[in-house]
Amino acid sequence: MKNARKVGIGAGLASALVVGSALAGPARAETVAATGSAQTGPVPTSPAPTSPAPASAVAAQTSPPPAAPRPSPLQEDRPETTWQELRASVTGDKPLGDGTGLVTLEAPKRAEDAAIVPITLRIAVPEGDPRRVKALTLVVDDNPSPVVGTFRFAEGQRHFNLSTRIRVNSYSYVRAIAETEGGALYMTRVFVKASGGCSAPALKDPVASTAHLGEMRFRSFAERGEAQVQVRHPNYSGLQMDQLTRTYTPAWFVENMTVRQGDKPVFTMTGGISISEDPTFRFSFARNAEPVTVTAKDTEGRVFTQTFPAANGT
Repeated sequence: MKNARKVGIGAGLASALVVGSALAGPARAETVAATGSAQTGPVPTSPAPTSPAPASAVAAQTSPPPAAPRPSPLQEDRPETTWQELRASVTGDKPLGDGTGLVTLEAPKRAEDAAIVPITLRIAVPEGDPRRVKALTLVVDDNPSPVVGTFRFAEGQRHFNLSTRIRVNSYSYVRAIAETEGGALYMTRVFVKASGGCSAPALKDPVASTAHLGEMRFRSFAERGEAQVQVRHPNYSGLQMDQLTRTYTPAWFVENMTVRQGDKPVFTMTGGISISEDPTFRFSFARNAEPVTVTAKDTEGRVFTQTFPAANGT
């Protein structure tokens, strides 16, 4: 693993953070202790006559104790040691507000494939709330490079959806941090059970990936007010081993991408090794007569650009 980090992350990702600690696995078990009273003094040789106990008293003695209140489904009872060590590198000393009601993060509780975990971010500012979101940062606490990417908007957004696929290396919190136009930060998080995503081998043959490197696909979904763009790229994490040579494939990934509609940027992305192979993004989109231009740049300095007509991109 030392070689993996040195070769894969050190090259092309100077700002990557290598985090060694892991979150504790199972939540705390709840325990209920039974208590009783002890008798003192001489033991009577024969029971003293007693009158029957009231029915309510008998019921109180035989009924089970009330169950402890269950935590809300939104609460997590897991340590956040990694995040406490990581936070200053991600947000500095800025305070973090509760992102509930501002940004929603959707992810599977248990991923089917740790190398392509679907993630959806939804900006939904309530009516009457003056805040607008100018950037979203996605973080996976226990990934070798925790910051998945930052998405920026030319204009502050009140309503915007953005979906992508990421790698999750071990059971971890996934966080969305929203930055408003005023510079305030708000966070929400979910816990995802997945492992091995960053070291999982590429799905496609390396020769085929290189042959189609940089090819793009664009689709618009007018009925949903969304569009999707995909860039063909292996997005090597630097932690994947070549099964023939038994050496690690150097990190090589799309680090910047811009989507424009006419002259107006829809969003820009600065990403790292945690974005999945063939980076794919689905986003809010108002179809009009303006063409859509996608520009991507990888860590080897290669630039890929393609323009699509908004009406029928493929």
